[in-house]
Amino acid sequence: MGAHDIFHAAFDEHMKVAQETAKKLEQDFAGLVAACSEAVAGGGKLLFFGNGGSAADAQHIAAELSVRFIKDRPAIAAIALTTDTSVLTAAANDMGYEHVFERQVEALGRRGDLAIGISTSGKSRNVVLALEAARRQGLVTAAFAGADANLMEGLADHILCVPSKTTARIQEMHIVLGHMLCGALEQQLGYV
Repeated sequence: MGAHDIFHAAFDEHMKVAQETAKKLEQDFAGLVAACSEAVAGGGKLLFFGNGGSAADAQHIAAELSVRFIKDRPAIAAIALTTDTSVLTAAANDMGYEHVFERQVEALGRRGDLAIGISTSGKSRNVVLALEAARRQGLVTAAFAGADANLMEGLADHILCVPSKTTARIQEMHIVLGHMLCGALEQQLGYV
């Protein structure tokens, strides 16, 4: 398979997944936007977390919210739990990697906040444990996953399951949905 074949195959698959995502997730997306808007308007914050590409997505979305997305406006309280290397390495070393996000949710999460776990497989142990911790503390929970939400499904009050089993396509839809969330929140909060 040559470069041209790979190019067209990836775009074809991307477009198919994008169309299926648009068909299946509109209501779930609206529910997540409403929950995030309620949390932020009530003085809460959004906590994002995930591994690898999902960690990058967590940081990307949190940055767009806390700094700006469409135009200059008041900051939206959003934190990526993937960015504090001292906390990540201490928790991983002292407690085990599966607890790196759970411990931060315990430390930072307060009733009125919303915890958003991102996992393409839906079974990342550290994401699942963080969602469990968020539930114990009375936070609203949400998840971005793929077709197999697996362990996250019962833990997330709001879940966006991209209808694909291909990691790259799931990640592409996650960042599209993340950007849509940023834009929708700015609108809902009256910032744009």
